[in-house]
Order: sequence, then C-alpha cells, then structure tokens
Amino acid sequence: MYMANLHPVTTTSPNPAFMVPFPYDGKFIGFQQQYLSKLPHAAQAAFNSSDNQHNPLCLRNTRVDVLNQIRAWADSDNERCIFWLNGMAGTGKSTIARTIACEYYDQKRLGANFFFSRGTEDRSHSKRFFTTVAVQLTRISSVLKEYICKAIAEHDDIDNQSLRDQWKYLILQPLSKLIATSCPSPLVLVIDALDECHGDKDVQGILQLLAQAESLKPIKLRVFVTSRPETPIRLGFRDMPGILYQDLVLNDVPQEIIDHDIAIYFQQELKDIELSAQIIECLIEKACGLFIWAATVCRYIKDGKRVASKRLSVILKGGKTRKTPEKELDQIYTKILFDSISGDYDEEDQEELFDLFRRIVGSIVILFNPLSTEALSKLLNIPRQDVNQTLDDLHSVLEVQAHSICLLHPSFRDFLLAKERCQDPQLWVDEKEAHRVLAHSCLRLMSDKLERDICSLQVPGALAKDIQSNWIEECLPAELQYACQYWVQHLQSSESSLQKSGLHLHDGGPVHMFLQKHFLHWFETLSLMGKTSEGILAITILEDIIKVGAKP
Repeated sequence: MYMANLHPVTTTSPNPAFMVPFPYDGKFIGFQQQYLSKLPHAAQAAFNSSDNQHNPLCLRNTRVDVLNQIRAWADSDNERCIFWLNGMAGTGKSTIARTIACEYYDQKRLGANFFFSRGTEDRSHSKRFFTTVAVQLTRISSVLKEYICKAIAEHDDIDNQSLRDQWKYLILQPLSKLIATSCPSPLVLVIDALDECHGDKDVQGILQLLAQAESLKPIKLRVFVTSRPETPIRLGFRDMPGILYQDLVLNDVPQEIIDHDIAIYFQQELKDIELSAQIIECLIEKACGLFIWAATVCRYIKDGKRVASKRLSVILKGGKTRKTPEKELDQIYTKILFDSISGDYDEEDQEELFDLFRRIVGSIVILFNPLSTEALSKLLNIPRQDVNQTLDDLHSVLEVQAHSICLLHPSFRDFLLAKERCQDPQLWVDEKEAHRVLAHSCLRLMSDKLERDICSLQVPGALAKDIQSNWIEECLPAELQYACQYWVQHLQSSESSLQKSGLHLHDGGPVHMFLQKHFLHWFETLSLMGKTSEGILAITILEDIIKVGAKP
C-alpha cells in the first residue's frame, strides 16, 4: 500500500482492555497484520500506486483559484464535511484530485484516497471501497490501527457485509474513538471519479454514508469528491442537507482563468517547439476549456518526433473554431485513429486493418480488467506483432505498459462506443458486438486450455491457500484467468448479438457444450484463483440469461 512509508504518530501504549479480543502472546503487531491481511483492498486505487505514479499533477501557477477553494474548505471548521468538484469529461478533475491528495499526503493529513476507474476490476465498483479506505487509515495512527483491527476481529466477515456496516465498523466507529492528540486533524479523504463506480444505488449509498462524517468529533474528516454531474450523484447530493456539502462546477470557472492555465500547459509541454502567441491563442481556442484535449494534442504532436511541427500545423489548420468542446475532442480522436491506419494500402488491406483495429482496440475499451499486449493477443488469438503494430501509433490515447494497456482518459471509450460521436463506421465500435467477440474468445481459450488438475497438484482435496502463488501464475496465465472470471459477463453484455453469433444458450450450443465438458475444470480453476464466489454469481447470471431468452 502506498501509505506504508508514512510514519505513524507517536501514541501511548496499547490499551490492555482493547487487546482482549486478540489471541495476544507478545506478538501484538504480528496479529494486527494477520487481521489486516484478511481485509481485501484495492492496492492500485491510491493516487501514487504503481499504476498511477505517472499521472500528472497540476502545473505550477495553474488551477490556483480552484485549489485554494479546496484548501480553504479542508482546513476550515465549518460543518460542510464534503466538497463536490464536478464537471464534464476532460475538464481536469482527476488532475486536481491527485494534486490535493499529494499535498495532504505530504502533510501527513491524507487519511485515504480512492481513484475509481471503469474497466479495472478492483476500482470499478464499491465492493472494496470502504475496506481500502480502512486499510489506508491504519497507516495514519497506531491507535487507529488498533481500533480497526479490533473491528475486523469482531466482524470476521466484514468484507462480505453491507457498505453501511463496513463504513460503521471499519471507519466511523474507530475514528470516533480517537482523542484529539492521537491523529492529525482534519483528515482528508479524496475520492476521484465517483461516476465510474458501477451501480447507481451503491453510489447514492456511499454519499449518504459519507455525509455522516459531520458527526465525528474531535477528529474531523473532510471528504473531497470529484465526478461528472451524472444523475445518481446529483440525486445523492440533492437528498443531502445543503449545510453538509460545498460544490464547485468546473464549467462555471471563468473562461479567462481556464484559458490562462491551458496556455501554461501548452508552453510547458511543447517547450521544444517554437510557439508564437498566435499559435497558443489558436490552440487555446480549439481546446474549448478541455484539459484532456490539450493533453491529447500534446501527446499526439510529441509522438510525431521529426514530424512534430507538421502535426502541429495540421492541428492548427482551419484556425479558430466554433465547435463545441465535445466536437473538438471527437475531431482529434478521429484524426489520431485515422493516422494510425494511414499508409499505402489498397481497399482490401484497409478494410482488414480497420477490422483488426475494431477487434483489438474495441476489446481494450470494454475489458473488465486491463491486460498486457501478450495476454490480449493470446485471448483474441491475434499474433502479438499485429497487436503491437496496431497500438504503435495510439500512444496519444492509450497508455501501453509492460503489464497492462490503459486508456489515457475515459472520454476515449465514450467516443469509440457512441455512434453519434464516432460517425465513421470504420472506427465505431459496436459495444455489444465487441462483448460477443470477447465472450467467444474466452470460450475458445478455456476449451483449449482447461483440464483436470491444471496445476498438476496430484493431490485430490489440496487447499488452494497451500499452493504457492507463483506456481498458480505459471499454470494459469493472465489471459486464462481473465477468461475464466469474465466470460459470462461478456456473454451477458452482448445481449442482442447472441443470436447472430451462435452463442445463444440452448442444448447442444457452444455454451452448453463447454459447460458439459469443462464445468468442473472451470470451477477448479476459479478456486485456485480464489474466485469461487464469482463463479457462483456467474451461474446465477447464466440462469437469468436463459430465463430471459425463454420468454415468448
């Protein structure tokens, strides 16, 4: 966890009465770690986790007014325990959230932070939100760590309990027991991209619970939330007394301030290219207040290397614009994608390249958890060279790392999947069809690879916890683990594409044949992965699909 290097505040010795529930034998710290290890958490949800470490902070002398408003709220004594920063996609919410998280982390006042991300297993839903917050809070104070470990001991299955119980027992009650000198105050909790958390009711439930932070005394908890102004979140705040929260709409920030900040960004990112005042003014005009447009354009230009100046000229072509911010963003995405497939190709070759693009990039934007290029090529049964070549010119919109391929910004996914935005049929990704392709790929891979005793244990009844994790990883590569965990979800998401795909559920069909031959192999693999409960849920989903399909 990222908070591991944070030195805990010096406290008094542990309260003997508190230690009663623990099998104390002089190794108290060891028992604390034992209880914490039982609590599943999203290690990569933190702003400075290995997955997020290269994401930018606000440049010096930018977003000054917004950051000052947030700091003033966080350090004040008023009753508004929540600050909601909202704005449309690409307005820089996550960069501001990272900057605030970083500042309060350096001050040792960051209680916890959670950066939601759609398409990432642990960060796209609420299941590990409060447990992750609890684990991070244990790094702040040794006394707080004791209280949280006690809560885990008293509620052994807390990770399977409701969000309300997790909030109450793991966070609210431990914080309420602290005295003023045992922990820095106010503590700040940073939650980014709440709109990317799956489940409208869960999102509203989280907001209702966070509002209870107002009752904490003497330790104060400040909750900083960023999101798009999606309906579930707006309704969540509408039902909250106005005295409990403060909001700031980024779209309402004066345009001259946004343009000033974007100008600084262009000057910093394109400092190796000669930029006149006129060029910067044109770029600012085209950005339409979207920082993601500026970031994407800068990456596109710099990726051009020797033709960077030519790319800049292409961007500037046509001068100032009267298009909406979304239209400008769509235009640069279209330009980048067409450039990635440009070349001396005949019509047949181009058609093949566009099909390859839709299969590869279309899969990347709907994956339930990121995969590496190697794992993706094996899952899709596409040569790795073809995957690499397809992604070579897409670094302006994709972050291609050794262990995963991630989107630079979720607006790229929104663009590709929306027919009204991605108007070229060669680029548009049919979401249901893309899920069908992945469901078919998962079934093919599992049918080829799954077998009895896949890890060659040769010991019937062996416990998964007793098997070395590196041996499981060797026997179950990432693409196979992905297929076993998510094939049913892709099947469910393909909906209307099922019939034409031949994947419809009936006796003698491919799904039935797979389950008939490999059902036990599949469940054995899920058990080795520690995902048995996910398998049970998958069976329930399959039953629901069959019931829906059976309706006249």
